Amino acid sequence: MIRSFQFAGSRIVKTGIAIFLTATICLWFNWPPVFAVITAIVTIEPTVSDSIKKGLVRFPASAIGSAFAVFFITLFGNSPITYTLAAVATILVCFRLNLHAGLLVATLTSVAMVEVIHDNFLYSFFIRLGTTTIGLVVSTAVNMLVFPPNYSTAILKSIHSISGRAGGMLEHTIRTILFDRDAGLQEDKKIVKQLTTEIRKTEQLIHYQRDEASLYPWVRNREAELQMAERQLLFLDNFEYHLNALLRVPVQDIQWTQAERETIMDAVSALADDLQHSIDYNHDKHQDQLKSITDLFWENSKQVPSNDAPHPTLFPPEFRILYELVTIYDLVDKFFDPNSVKAVQQAEKS
Repeated sequence: MIRSFQFAGSRIVKTGIAIFLTATICLWFNWPPVFAVITAIVTIEPTVSDSIKKGLVRFPASAIGSAFAVFFITLFGNSPITYTLAAVATILVCFRLNLHAGLLVATLTSVAMVEVIHDNFLYSFFIRLGTTTIGLVVSTAVNMLVFPPNYSTAILKSIHSISGRAGGMLEHTIRTILFDRDAGLQEDKKIVKQLTTEIRKTEQLIHYQRDEASLYPWVRNREAELQMAERQLLFLDNFEYHLNALLRVPVQDIQWTQAERETIMDAVSALADDLQHSIDYNHDKHQDQLKSITDLFWENSKQVPSNDAPHPTLFPPEFRILYELVTIYDLVDKFFDPNSVKAVQQAEKS
């Protein structure tokens, strides 16, 4: 929530600055600022790269919209048919030319121009091109120079947050399976969906950051960090898959002893603590806990029916749960490679 507010806040500030500068420049030229302001508002994108790419599309699209406005007002004057034809023609042509990013601005420009053009149609057309250019250039410059998009810290913090929440959910799920089966796991299933959403949002942030590589040298120099973040997200994606698998295991007939349940719970609690407090991760301790789970896994595997059994059955729930836990332990060990831990620690300090 805080991260989203920070992103929205910086975008609001940049939009305000872009509007002020755009309007000031237009008034200095004695040009109507409304079209330039509209262009400036929609050109503030999450990345500077997107602002430039979409700006290159919005300029010709706006020119098309202005041209149609001038053409139809010449034929029909300020009438309902002029608004209709200008808008429809702009949409059709922009769509046919694949100028989708500029379609909205072009249509708004076309419709709005009908109201303000009274004479000097050709002069008005070039004025609109000028105001559109001002809006594009100013908003792109503001996006580049004021709070330049930098998602590195947000990416690392998001990964750390996802891993912590996943650890807490894993601990709660196993505790429910082992000791409180009547509690139900519906809430855990909701949390898994939330984690999936957060993972997708973080992937989008990495995409934004990589888009800036062509504009900011410091982004290119941190390519290794982005690759590490992508690997961690892949591990978390796999982690989420195995959490889902745990939630689908039928737990009514689990036959573990109390001692076995406590052994599993101790190992899972340690694993959850590793995910929630990455700065304290201890590889040797992690391996000791994994051994206790692995030993129990192989012991339970002896109870799995062989392929040549007269009536083979599905894997027993104990075997499935231990298999998922061993897999999750392996994922966590890969997640906390030395470079990953160092990056997360730096994110926590910033």
